[in-house]
Amino acid sequence: MIDRYHSQNIEDKRNAIKEVIQEIVLCGLSKSHFFDEAAFYGGTALRIFYGLDRFSEDLDFSLLIKNPDFDFVSFFSLLKSTVNSFGLNVDIQIKSKTKESSIQSAFLKGDTIEQFLLFYPESDIQGINKNEKIKIKIEIDTNPPAFATYETRFNLLPVPYSVRLYDESSLFAGKIHAVICRGWQSRIKGRDLYDYVFFLSHKTKLNLPHLKERLVESGYISRQDECSLEDVKKMLNQRFSEIDFDQAKLDVIPFIKDISTIDIWSQEFFTSITSELTANNEY
Repeated sequence: MIDRYHSQNIEDKRNAIKEVIQEIVLCGLSKSHFFDEAAFYGGTALRIFYGLDRFSEDLDFSLLIKNPDFDFVSFFSLLKSTVNSFGLNVDIQIKSKTKESSIQSAFLKGDTIEQFLLFYPESDIQGINKNEKIKIKIEIDTNPPAFATYETRFNLLPVPYSVRLYDESSLFAGKIHAVICRGWQSRIKGRDLYDYVFFLSHKTKLNLPHLKERLVESGYISRQDECSLEDVKKMLNQRFSEIDFDQAKLDVIPFIKDISTIDIWSQEFFTSITSELTANNEY
């Protein structure tokens, strides 16, 4: 699995290690029948199963139906034993909530130097802090927005397993929701913009009903509001008029190999490509 990456430096290797561990985690969750109740979505799903050419840090999941009593901890034992069976020494811990939320979070952590020596036995580990941890965040939405559509995909490594995940149109809806609604504060998440361009370049059609549900749940629009394709384009263009694209580029650069692909980013660029947005289901 690690041979796929052709890593050139420590940062490349660190990202490769994280991604291989992500896939082993997916395998462990599949073995535990987690995907009977949940689906994989977000940037990492887009990278592993749809070919997004940037690294993504977190593993994001959504339940198929609302269940505020969902117990993610019940999956930890089999998940940890699966990860350990590949020689990985990691801990999995649930994150305590500081405020009420439908999102459950957990962290998988392992010693960075130990993982480097396992994955890259000949690697020079100078420059890695002895206390550094490889850390992967896992989040589960226990109150999923309606109208998502799914598919099942298969992976052969580390061993054959299956994953239920959002299809491309529903992933696109989630990404557009992030572009419109994410609270970026002082750090604009250029990764959202990079993924948006990826979807448009692949001619992905938007799951419009699912996007409306997300916008309603966020309080961005009311259920009575119109949410046509043209309305969505106006929301996006308004957002693009507010973005500092130099800051957005700085956010995404550590996650991509060819930074020349974002040289063109500007309000005019994003407004122009948004005219090509299509949906697979209008109201």
